[in-house]
Amino acid sequence: MSSQTITPELLRSFPLFQTVPASELVELTSEARFFSINRRGVIYQIGDSSEFIYFLFEGRLQGVDFTLDGREVGLFFVEPKEYCGELALFDPGPQSETVIATVKSMILAIPLEEFRRFLYKHPAIISDTTARIAKRVRALTNQRTLLAIPDIPQRVCAQLVSLTEADPHRRITNPPTHQELGIMLNTSRETVTRVFQRLQNLNIVKREGTTSLEILDLEQLKAIASGEIRL
Repeated sequence: MSSQTITPELLRSFPLFQTVPASELVELTSEARFFSINRRGVIYQIGDSSEFIYFLFEGRLQGVDFTLDGREVGLFFVEPKEYCGELALFDPGPQSETVIATVKSMILAIPLEEFRRFLYKHPAIISDTTARIAKRVRALTNQRTLLAIPDIPQRVCAQLVSLTEADPHRRITNPPTHQELGIMLNTSRETVTRVFQRLQNLNIVKREGTTSLEILDLEQLKAIASGEIRL
């Protein structure tokens, strides 16, 4: 895959570029490059200078930060055909989070300056990019609120409610692993596993392999998340 030719058609497989004519994407293809990274590999770290914007072709990435005592805290996920590092398009400061691969991943990197020149020729791309930044700010604010919940089962349930909000079918596709949830919620994988076992025993959630988590009783889950009842 790393030797695959990067074409305008390939770029248009990413939602951000779908409305851009192929002829106008040629300028990005000459500077873009693929690279693969293994699980737990680092794409960029907090404090790094910003040189690229990264588009995830396949795999999964997670943005993380670290507490003062060195514990990893998950901030957000990057799913296939999404991107990260976009804040640097509007702010010359260093990276504000570390981004790692949660599974082996294939990434398309476009030099920041090249992408910035392209960006300002396409107002619709600017609109999409700034909307994504705003969405992430809201998500990070919500995550900070979750971390302030002292009761761990309540915190886990609140996170599941948050992940379910985008799906009217009450199903979380490719849900975070227990380890990833633990990182997001500043707790251990074992603690998350115990909470899930309890939720499954109460028929509140049902996991279908590693690809889907169905919420069987959303009202009960919300009641636990709000502290109305204890798990």
